[in-house]
Amino acid sequence: MLHITLPDGSQREFPGPVTVAEVAASIGSGLAKAALAGKVDGKVVDTNYLITQDSPLSIVTAKDADGLEVIRHSTAHLLAYAVKELFPDAQVTIGPVIEHGFFYDFSYKRPFTPEDLVAIEKRMTELAAKDEPVVRRVLPRDEAVDYFKSMGEHYKAEIIASIPSNEDVSLYREGAFEDLCRGPHVPSTGKLKHFKLMKVAGAYWRGDHRNEMLQRIYGTAWATKDELQQHLTMIEEAEKRDHRKLGRELDLFHLDEHAPGLVFWHPKGWTLWQEVEQYMRRVYRDNGYQEVKGPQILDKSLWEKTGHWDKYRDAMFTTESEKRDYALKPMNCPGHILIYKQGIKSYRDLPLRYGEFGQCHRNEPSGGLHGIMRVRGFTQDDGHIFCTEEQILPECLAYTALLQKVYADFGFKNIIYKVATRPEARIGSDEVWDKAEHALMESLRASGCEFEIAPGDGAFYGPKIEYTLKDAIGRQWQCGTMQVDFSMPERLDAEYVGEDGARHRPVMLHRAIVGSLERFIGILIEEHAGALPTWLAPVQVAVLNITDSQAEYCREIAKALQNQGLRVVTDLRNEKITYKIREHALQKLPFILVVGDKEKDAGAVAVRARGNKDLGVMPLEAFSRMIAADVSSKV
Repeated sequence: MLHITLPDGSQREFPGPVTVAEVAASIGSGLAKAALAGKVDGKVVDTNYLITQDSPLSIVTAKDADGLEVIRHSTAHLLAYAVKELFPDAQVTIGPVIEHGFFYDFSYKRPFTPEDLVAIEKRMTELAAKDEPVVRRVLPRDEAVDYFKSMGEHYKAEIIASIPSNEDVSLYREGAFEDLCRGPHVPSTGKLKHFKLMKVAGAYWRGDHRNEMLQRIYGTAWATKDELQQHLTMIEEAEKRDHRKLGRELDLFHLDEHAPGLVFWHPKGWTLWQEVEQYMRRVYRDNGYQEVKGPQILDKSLWEKTGHWDKYRDAMFTTESEKRDYALKPMNCPGHILIYKQGIKSYRDLPLRYGEFGQCHRNEPSGGLHGIMRVRGFTQDDGHIFCTEEQILPECLAYTALLQKVYADFGFKNIIYKVATRPEARIGSDEVWDKAEHALMESLRASGCEFEIAPGDGAFYGPKIEYTLKDAIGRQWQCGTMQVDFSMPERLDAEYVGEDGARHRPVMLHRAIVGSLERFIGILIEEHAGALPTWLAPVQVAVLNITDSQAEYCREIAKALQNQGLRVVTDLRNEKITYKIREHALQKLPFILVVGDKEKDAGAVAVRARGNKDLGVMPLEAFSRMIAADVSSKV
């Protein structure tokens, strides 16, 4: 007898080998109909997978994360099926699952148009409605190569040819379409009901710019109609919040082909930058950090010692002078150790906290650049703490509390915490790793933070905490980090004199709160949809006159508010007041002050708050107190 153990611990007996679908049917017709796949001994498999020995099994449905991945994987194949039906000359390449959906890359003689996407999606719906079974078969590698070559699918043949010759490969067929794939897939195309094609983009074959540019069609797929609609609504909201669009409309920054991956900050954008930087500078000052500044270019030999040259050489910008090789720094850590090493350090000096707004450069692929979110030149609020092993816990505890306050001030209350633990390839003793991981976890527990464990995701030199923000529309942004490093102090020979008079290695804690300032500002713009809190707004107040007779009074108002430390503009143009109000409202200013003869005579202002809120007429002193409280509260 064959014994199948279900997730609730119960067992089912069968006289011989049994498929996942047959087990589901034995439990109930509802489950059999809902089954998309099975999970046997932790591995997700097709419903027609034959179980030949006693095994644990869970039936995967659309309610499970594994089920959603199977749906998306299968929908990618449905997309390729539809493309081949409509454009027989197109060649298929790869089509993986990605976050929220899938994509498939095609080689075709002309660009796909928006009209093509509509037609492809319609054909996908028609093919799904046919409810064709999805059937798997296995071929020897060389036979599979010949098979795809015979169909003119040269990209597929190339992929298969890269597989070892002694291996078999699996193919999946639905109707007239057959594709290379490891699977698993849904039992039939009728399971695929809730999908949407999103866009077309360019992508180099195998990610190499020297190869042909393919066409990548992106799509999304969900288990239910409501989930699909919620996602499409989120996408629509994200487009409204796109920092690149708002950066142009609000005149904050621009990107230019003369400097790909680098940002040109305009006056208002640089004002926002400075508010973020100066805020973080106060955070440094008030929490025991000493601000330092290291050089932009460092000798190649330093990067070899730290290990960065071997691991990140292709991402580093290099230069040469007087027969010496240099690299623009991609991170600030080595420079901080060189500063630490100047002069003898005692245990009494620890913990020693350095902070730097360090400008870094990384040669990111052009296809990966994204507005100011992913650039080649960026500035980090980089900090490094040199401490003893015993000081790791209190330093991490203090850091988490500090990070929570900073994020709250910027409007982020929802933080996701994750501890990445030791990888298989690592340095340092298990005893030291035990201490470091324990300290990180205890610091989060003491902070009242629930956290996830990411087994094996730590760096080779130590574990880390990752702090991820969840924004107003549910997107996640990993910003903050706390990394424990035993390696770099060893490699660069950093020491301190202990209480015992002997020399010891300090532990190095790498920490960043906002991370890249460019990226964080992009996140801020999108979080607030450009309507930044008063304390961050590049222009906080606009003073508008109705006629020329109030012009001088407007200047006096502006001067008084500027003396209060506020960022103020006046608009004294000979335009209709409704036109001027609308123009400044589109710039998402927190406050617009309108002045006519009545306000002038009373020494008052008519106050309009963002969102077309009329706060009425009030004395200038009352408005000054109100906006001061608004700035101070950071609401």
